[in-house]
Amino acid sequence: MNLKKFERYPLTFGPTHIEKLSRLTDHLGGKVELYAKREDCNSGLAYGGNKLRKLEYIIPDAIASNADTLVSIGGVQSNHTRMIAAVAAKIGFKCRLVQEAWVPHEDAVYDRVGNIMLSRIMGADVQMCDDGFDIGIRKSWEDAIADVKAKGGKPYPIPAGASVHKFGGLGYVGFAEEVRAQEAELGFKFDYIVVCTVTGSTHAGMLVGFAADGRARNVIGIDGSFTPAQTKAQVLEIARRTADLVELGQDLTADDVVLVEDYAYPAYGVPSEETKEAIRLAAKLEGMITDPVYEGKSMQGMIDLVKKGYFPEGSKVLYAHLGGAPALNGYAYAFRNG
Repeated sequence: MNLKKFERYPLTFGPTHIEKLSRLTDHLGGKVELYAKREDCNSGLAYGGNKLRKLEYIIPDAIASNADTLVSIGGVQSNHTRMIAAVAAKIGFKCRLVQEAWVPHEDAVYDRVGNIMLSRIMGADVQMCDDGFDIGIRKSWEDAIADVKAKGGKPYPIPAGASVHKFGGLGYVGFAEEVRAQEAELGFKFDYIVVCTVTGSTHAGMLVGFAADGRARNVIGIDGSFTPAQTKAQVLEIARRTADLVELGQDLTADDVVLVEDYAYPAYGVPSEETKEAIRLAAKLEGMITDPVYEGKSMQGMIDLVKKGYFPEGSKVLYAHLGGAPALNGYAYAFRNG
C-alpha cells in the first residue's frame, strides 16, 4: 500500500491522541475496554475535526489547479463546510458555501449559531438553500460553482463531506497507518474501530487502511444518514476507488462494509432521546463532548452494542471521535437543562 506518493498539505497538529475511556468502560461492566481517538482535537483551525484529515490530501490539488475559491456544500450545521471555510482562510482562498435544509429541526437560532456562525466569521460567502437531505451530488452546489465562474472566479469544487472527491478517502487510510504506529507503542491492537458513517469517505478510508492488515470488517460503521442503502453503496464505491489509488492489491466487496443501521432514527441530524442520553453519559463520565448529528449517534451505537454483547469479552474498541461539537449550539433547547 502506497500513501506516500500523494502530496499532503499539513493542516493538523500531527497524530491524534488515543485515550482510555476508563469510567465509561467501568459503567458498562468493564468486559469491553473502550478508547477514543481524538480527531476532534486535531488542529487549531476552527475546532478541527475529521474533515481536515481529508482536506490535507485535497488542498494540494486545489492549489495546483490555480483556483481561487473553494466551493462546497452541507447542511445548515455542517462541520464540513466550517472546515472548508477555515482552510480557505488559511490558504488565502475565497470560500462559497451552500447550506441546505438537510435537518428538519426548528431551534430558533439553528441557522445563526455553531458551525454556520463560525463559517460566516471566517469570511465565507454563505448561501442558504431549502433543499432537503441527500448524500449525492446536488444541483444547488453545481449552480454555485457556475455562479463563481460567471463572476470571474476560479472555483475548486469539494463535494459534501469531501467524500466523493477523487482523493476523499486518502486521509483515513492515513488514520489507519497512524493507529498501527500507536498500537506498536501501546503494545496491543484494537479489535474494533467504531465510526459514524454519513457521506462515507471516513469509513471508506478506514476500511482500505485497515484492510492492509486484515481488519476491514473490524471497522464498525454506525449509520447517521438514515439512508443506509445509499450510504453503504457510497462507502464501497469510495473504498474501491481509494484502494486503487493506494495500490492496496486486494478486492473489496459489499461484505467488507459493516454498517449498523439501528441508531440514525428519527432522521439525519435529529437526535433521538437515546442519542441525547448517550451525549450526556459521555459528558458526565468522561468530560467528552459529542454532538447530536454524528458523534452522539455513534456513541449511542457503541454503548448499545457493548450492552448487547456485540463485542466479545476482552475486546479493545477504539471510538473515532470525529469532532462536531459546535453543532450542539443549534440544539440548545434540547440541552437547556443539561
